[in-house]
Amino acid sequence: MAAKIVTYEELKAHSSKDSVYLLLHEKVYDVTKFIDEHPGGDEVILAETGRDATEAFEDVGHSDEARALLADMLVGEFEKNSELKTKKAPQSSASHSTAVNSAVQQGSNLMYFVPLAMLVAYFAWRFYSNGSV
Repeated sequence: MAAKIVTYEELKAHSSKDSVYLLLHEKVYDVTKFIDEHPGGDEVILAETGRDATEAFEDVGHSDEARALLADMLVGEFEKNSELKTKKAPQSSASHSTAVNSAVQQGSNLMYFVPLAMLVAYFAWRFYSNGSV
C-alpha cells in the first residue's frame, strides 16, 4: 500500500481546533485528538498549523515518549513539489538531537545540583567557623 500524499491545500484545510494537521520532518500528522492533552496547550500547536512545524518541534526538545506518540497520528507524506518548502534537517540530525537532549538534561541536573552544593558549602562554613572561634 502506497503512503498517502498530503498536499499543501489539505494541510491548510486542517488548521482549526476541530481538525489539526501538523507537518513535521516532511510527514503530516493528525493531532486533533491530542490537542487538548498537549502539555504546552493547544495554542502552541495551532500556531504551527499550515506550515512546516519541524523547527518549532525540535527547538522545544520533545521527549522520546512524545515522538513515539506521533506514529499513531501519521496521515502520510507531505507533497514534495508543494508551494510550501519544508526545511531539510542535517544528515546528522539524530546524533545532533541526542547531543542537544543530553546537554539539556545535564543543564537541568545542574540547575538543582549547583544551588544544593552552595547550600551545603555555606552550612559547612558556618559549622566550622563557629566551632573554631
